[in-house]
Amino acid sequence: MKFTKLNRLTHNWLSVFIALPILLILITGILLILKKDFEWIQPPSHKGETLATPTLPLMEILARVIAIPQAKNLEWHQFERIDFKPSKGIVKFVTPDDWEIQIDPSTGEILSVKIRRSDFIESLHDGSYFGASTKYFLSLPTGIILFILSLSGLYMFFLPMVKKRRKKTIIAKKTY
Repeated sequence: MKFTKLNRLTHNWLSVFIALPILLILITGILLILKKDFEWIQPPSHKGETLATPTLPLMEILARVIAIPQAKNLEWHQFERIDFKPSKGIVKFVTPDDWEIQIDPSTGEILSVKIRRSDFIESLHDGSYFGASTKYFLSLPTGIILFILSLSGLYMFFLPMVKKRRKKTIIAKKTY
């Protein structure tokens, strides 16, 4: 079998193998790029009343957050994430169920309670949703195959140009 035919056959079959992982990475990547533009993906950050140092003690902030049904009876270590945003005057609490609660640490006012889907989308994007071994058994092979596809695609793209140029050169030499 000629190398060109083998290259084309390999290129076709490898592309079928990685189509779904690449589509998943592509779609979730687009959603992550747009996460600040769509409230459905990630709630917008509100601004607190004051951007100064928080006046409420941390235990008081936690007490106000766990009074909300979405964070009922959670303790500090049970939250997925707690983000202090001093430049916005807020603290964001993210529950294990992906609820984001924003609170003003100076007044204790709850500014927002909304579902946050960006973390789930990110776990799909990087493959961690499917387990820790996914990076070795899916992401790494997909990356290697994508590299091979790039090389074989470039070969198939440039080969006709090289052949055409050689043919012109040969014809030009024969006419002299």
